[in-house]
Amino acid sequence: MSSQDTTVEEHGKRHKHEGPQKHIVAFIFSILLTVIAFSMVAAGEINGTFIYIMLVFMAILQVIIQMSFWMHMKDRGHIFPIVGILMGVFVVFTIVIMAEYWAWW
Repeated sequence: MSSQDTTVEEHGKRHKHEGPQKHIVAFIFSILLTVIAFSMVAAGEINGTFIYIMLVFMAILQVIIQMSFWMHMKDRGHIFPIVGILMGVFVVFTIVIMAEYWAWW
């Protein structure tokens, strides 16, 4: 392959190389989410419940961006890591809920 070729060969299959454009957009979006979160907390005049909800929502968006663009989980062949991550999230949430339930009683 020449350096001018825009395809990547993996396991005998060829697919188009994305290039840096999507990574730059994802990086800017991640920085923007971080600045918005910091600004909301620093303002101090916004309702606390709204801030918590927005911070969790922006954290979920941040995780999706990180997993999709930086860890390439959006590509084919990543089903086992995705299932493993989802199972880990399920186990952690179960542990947290059970700990809350145990502490409550």
